[in-house]
Amino acid sequence: MAASPRAVELARAAAVAASDKLGEEIVAVDVSEQLVITDAFVLVSGTNDRQVKALVDAVEEALLGLQAKPARREGEREGRWVLLDYLDIIVHVQHQEERAFYALERLWRDCPSIPLPEEVTRGRSGVGSA
Repeated sequence: MAASPRAVELARAAAVAASDKLGEEIVAVDVSEQLVITDAFVLVSGTNDRQVKALVDAVEEALLGLQAKPARREGEREGRWVLLDYLDIIVHVQHQEERAFYALERLWRDCPSIPLPEEVTRGRSGVGSA
């Protein structure tokens, strides 16, 4: 079973919001076949702690516009890796160093990616580049 249409909608909206705030290496992964707790992961990197927080704010604002509120939020205080759990999707906003160290995309490399809008993928570098 593939990610639900709602999960895809939320993942794309989160990716666009992160891209608008200059998030880097944005990818969306359909983990619905592997996990029962969520359909998709959205991964995005920020260059510093302030940008990570700005990315989180932008994602939350965008998804609130789609009537989605996070059921759980972790890591905000440290600003290095913030997890936003929307049940349908989980958004991981990571400082570049945490992103490189934990390499979540490597853990989920066998899962299909969710196509993202062109404004997100244009000029994107790293894993999942188009």
